[in-house]
Amino acid sequence: MSRSAHPAGPRHADVLTEGHYSAPAADLNVLDEKVWSRTVTRDADGALTVGGITVARLAEEFGTPAYFLDESDFRARCRAWSEAFGPDADVFYAGKAFLSRAVVRWLKEEGLNLDVCSGGELTTALDAGMPAERIAFHGNNKTVAEIERAVEAGIGRIVLDSFQEIVRVAHIAQRHGVRQRVQIRVTVGVEAHTHEFIATAHEDQKFGIALADGQAAEAVRRALSLDGLDLIGVHSHIGSQIFDMAGFEVSARRVVQLLAEIRDEHGVELPEIDLGGGLGIAYTSEDDPREPHEIAKALSDIVTRECESAKLRTPRISVEPGRAIVGPTAFTLYEVGTIKPLEGLRTYVSVDGGMSDNIRTALYDAEYSVALVSRTSDAEPMLVRVVGKHCESGDIVVKDAFLPADLAPGDLIAVPATGAYCRAMASNYNHALRPPVVAVRDGEARVIVRRETEEDLLRLDVG
Repeated sequence: MSRSAHPAGPRHADVLTEGHYSAPAADLNVLDEKVWSRTVTRDADGALTVGGITVARLAEEFGTPAYFLDESDFRARCRAWSEAFGPDADVFYAGKAFLSRAVVRWLKEEGLNLDVCSGGELTTALDAGMPAERIAFHGNNKTVAEIERAVEAGIGRIVLDSFQEIVRVAHIAQRHGVRQRVQIRVTVGVEAHTHEFIATAHEDQKFGIALADGQAAEAVRRALSLDGLDLIGVHSHIGSQIFDMAGFEVSARRVVQLLAEIRDEHGVELPEIDLGGGLGIAYTSEDDPREPHEIAKALSDIVTRECESAKLRTPRISVEPGRAIVGPTAFTLYEVGTIKPLEGLRTYVSVDGGMSDNIRTALYDAEYSVALVSRTSDAEPMLVRVVGKHCESGDIVVKDAFLPADLAPGDLIAVPATGAYCRAMASNYNHALRPPVVAVRDGEARVIVRRETEEDLLRLDVG
C-alpha cells in the first residue's frame, strides 16, 4: 500500500468544531522539547535520533516495541535534583518508577539514595551494589522475610506504615541486636489534584497512619517506647503527578505541627522530615512541570517557615523523585500495523505493543503525546487514537492526538515520557512478551533489561 492509499480519517478542521480537542501543532515534524529527553532530535533526513542514533537503526538492532532510555539525560536529572537540594538534604530515587541494576549503578555514581517498596526491589538494589545505608524501605505490608532481609543488610531506614509493623520491625531488630532507624508514614488529609487511584494522603486509603483521631501521635509513642527502633522522623506523601505546591504547603504545616506535639509531649525533636515525591512531568505540551531548583526552594521555604512558627529546629528534608527523574528520559518505539479510519470520528492506528507495555492510559486515563519518527511528512494532520494489539477494547496507548494523514503500515511512531511506570507495570497479557529497555548514550546503545522470549513464558509454565 502506498503512503496515500488508505482512506484518511477526519482532518483537524473537521474535529475542532466539536470543541473536544486542541488544535494540532503548526508543524507535526517539530518535537516539543518538554516531552522528549534532552538528546532527542531529528537528523537531516527527518528521522528521530537519541544519543546520536537514529530510531531506524535502533529498531533494526533491538526490534519494536522497545523502551529507549537516554542515559545522559537520566544522569543529568539525578545531578540536577542533588544540586538543587544540596548537602543538607537527601534525595531518594523512587525505585518503583523503574528499577534495574544499571539504574542502581547510575544512582550510586551520581550520589543519589534509593527507596524501594518490595523484596524484589531491595534485592536488585543490593545486588547492584547500592550501599544499604543509602536505601529506604517503603510498603504497607512488608513481610517478615522482607524486614529480616532489610535489617540484616543494615538498611538506612524503614518507613513504618501500621501499628502492627511498628511491633514487627522492633521485634526483628531486637533479635538481631540492632536499633533500626525508622520513620513513621502519616496521612495528613491532603488530597492532591491527581487521579483518585494515585492520591495517597487522604484518610480513606491503605497507606500510612492518619493524623486524625491522634493515631499518628500514638504511633510515635509506641515507636519511642521500643528498644529496637530509632525513630528519626516522619514521612508524608500526598500523591503523584502533582504540579501545584499548595498541597505540599498544607502537608508540611500538619507534619510540623505533629513534630511540635512530639517535642512538647516527649521532649524530643525528631531530626528528619520526608515529604515524599509525586512531582509531575510533561506528558503533553499542556503540562508545565517545575524545575528541581524551584521545587527545592519552595519545599525548603515551606518547612523553614512552619518550623520557625512552631519554634522548632528545621529538620533535614528528604524527597523521593522517581517519575520526575526517569519519566522524561525514555520513549517507547512502535511499528505501525493496521490503520482504520472511522468517518467523522477518528482514525485508529494499531501498533505492535499496547496495554501490556503501557497500562497507564487504561488504568489512570493518562494522557500521552505521539510522533511519527521514522520520517517527516508534509501531509495535513489527522486525529488518531493509538491502540495496541491486545484483545481488549480499552487497549489504548494514546487516546487522541494528531499524526500526518499519510501515515502508513511500517512507519515508526514513538510515545515520549514513558520512562516511569511503563516497564515497571508491564505485563504478559495475551502472553505478550515484555519489551526490552535499551540505554543509549554518546552513539552507543546497550540492552539493560532484555526482551522476554517465548522460552521465558514456557519456562514458568510447569504444565
